Amino acid sequence: MSNIEIGKYGENLACEFLINKGYVIVDRNYKFSRYGEIDIIAKDKDELCFVEVKTRRTDKFGTPMEAITKDKLLKILSCIKNYTSNTDLKYKRTRIDAISIELSEKEPKITHVKNIEIF
Repeated sequence: MSNIEIGKYGENLACEFLINKGYVIVDRNYKFSRYGEIDIIAKDKDELCFVEVKTRRTDKFGTPMEAITKDKLLKILSCIKNYTSNTDLKYKRTRIDAISIELSEKEPKITHVKNIEIF
């Protein structure tokens, strides 16, 4: 599998995981010019969640969570500002979540961190 295919597979697993937890998927792969994209936008009760998904086959180059850097979070924030200003969806509360997926020969290991710290 290519890195793009692994990323898409991980995002599909993350969506399935969130749906099983009662989330409603609102949007996927929201792009905002050169600032990047938001992998998943989901509704968790009365909160709008912007979810970054990182999938890895090995931890040779670090864990999936280590790939979510300060620069990556700043790009996500730019995307969130653009998304919330250009949508009819109005939520009083928003948050950024991260889902890491570690693929192995057995079942994928999925870790969901809610409301990740920005700095």
